[in-house]
Amino acid sequence: QVQLVESGGGLVQPGGSLRLSCAASGSIFNIYVVGWYRQAPGKQRELVATISSGGSTNYADSVKGRFTISRDNAKNTVYLQMNSLKPEDTAVYYCNAERPYSKENYWGQGTQVTVSS
Repeated sequence: QVQLVESGGGLVQPGGSLRLSCAASGSIFNIYVVGWYRQAPGKQRELVATISSGGSTNYADSVKGRFTISRDNAKNTVYLQMNSLKPEDTAVYYCNAERPYSKENYWGQGTQVTVSS
């Protein structure tokens, strides 16, 4: 069982930055693929970025060049650095952890990011 706790959300002006954190319980978190997803009001949840156990990353086209996902396995934490934020980045951001070759899949409770002047 893995528990995920997101933090770091808040209100920021357009062009600003935020860093989200996803802290996980469990000693084998380093083998999980971790992703950040977001869901805006009235829209479906969408993938933002993922990072594999080996550090390979993948990004949605809408955030490439602005967002960076990283992980610190010693701290059981995955980060999402968000720069040059736009109003359309406003959403609840969720952390997801998936264990490869298994049905194990976990979600955090989400953290609100609001980009507005």
